[in-house]
Amino acid sequence: MLSHIALAVGLVLVVEGLVLALAPSRMEDIVKALAEIPPETRRLIGLAAVALGVICVWLAKGAFS
Repeated sequence: MLSHIALAVGLVLVVEGLVLALAPSRMEDIVKALAEIPPETRRLIGLAAVALGVICVWLAKGAFS
């Protein structure tokens, strides 16, 4: 279980690092655009991302276990 968590955290760091390494100025634009979105909308986007992530993990775990 702990190895799965470490794997997930590592993959998140790889993706986040790639975004910052390959397009740092674009990241600034994205942060500015996010600041303009109302907090409640950002919360809903975050919850949708969490739900999609859970579904992806659930499907991957079922397909590969």
